[in-house]
Amino acid sequence: MREISPAAIRDLALDIETELAKLARLEQAIAAVQAEIAADPERASLFYENLALKLHNFYTGCEKILCLVAVELNGGVPSGADWHKRLLERMGQAREGRAAVLEAETTRQLQEFLGFRHIVRNLYGFELDTQRVAALVANYPAVWAAVRRDVQRFVQWLRSLADHLAKLE
Repeated sequence: MREISPAAIRDLALDIETELAKLARLEQAIAAVQAEIAADPERASLFYENLALKLHNFYTGCEKILCLVAVELNGGVPSGADWHKRLLERMGQAREGRAAVLEAETTRQLQEFLGFRHIVRNLYGFELDTQRVAALVANYPAVWAAVRRDVQRFVQWLRSLADHLAKLE
């Protein structure tokens, strides 16, 4: 981990919490679309593109958190064509004096959302596999709960680190 001040660590914790709050708002938006589908199942296919975009946004929000950590604590994100995958893998490990951001199981679960985000970016909405969207939406609550738990634990670690470093100053 690169050298960083206690104030910068606290700022990082706040930035991460800001992203978590945005992901919580997204949770409400996904629930609203699911309610629309339940209310009008005959028109459910009209809502799958919307859900796909929200799942894309979910992973993008998670990745924003991972990028914040990588840039602030590890000096940057990985390079190369597979940097998204390598970033996710790295954040599931303790490295360079930094605690793991995500548990191994959470990392594994997020890999499916990362792959789906790539699909959303490269297909037309009408080409999406609605069964895959439905499966990801079904898994989303558990994955989001795991991400929130892991990231909140990491924020607590950051705050403890900042307090420890401040005492040393």
